[in-house]
Amino acid sequence: MTTLTGIVLAAGAGSRLGQPKALMRTADGEPWVARAARLLHASGCARVLVVLGAAAEQATSLVPIDCEILVVENWADGMGESLRAALALAGGDAALITLVDLPDLPIDVVSRMLAEPVTRQTLRQAVFEGRPGHPVLIGRAHWAGVAPTLVGDRGARDYLVANGVVEVECADLFDGHDIDRL
Repeated sequence: MTTLTGIVLAAGAGSRLGQPKALMRTADGEPWVARAARLLHASGCARVLVVLGAAAEQATSLVPIDCEILVVENWADGMGESLRAALALAGGDAALITLVDLPDLPIDVVSRMLAEPVTRQTLRQAVFEGRPGHPVLIGRAHWAGVAPTLVGDRGARDYLVANGVVEVECADLFDGHDIDRL
């Protein structure tokens, strides 16, 4: 049986939003960070790591108690720093990674990402009309290789492409756009 670690990247300052993304809430008051964490748990992730940075002290109370919190001191260096730190703490066979600023990401997208068997060699990325997005599924065999490529806000895309990522088209389920502005 495959064991997944879910990773919610929520460390950003949200400068275009006017406040840190980890503090954002839906119109009905649900914290984005809690929604993302619950989505990963509902998808079968045994563990969920929530990566915080900007406003970490305030955001901690918004994270569900069944999640682990990782505060990244160098969060301002970009998403790459957050993902590298999370992969260093992840366990199991693969990591399922999403962004906090996708509060409307439906479970159907995640289910499609997990429809095929997941192994330690798996590399999958959701795409939306061919545009790369999230979630991303990275098997454990790739964690050591991807870590040194995570620089700034580029994330893992270059590594994924160079290593034969399977792109999973999901535009029929969701538009894939993160929320940058209110």
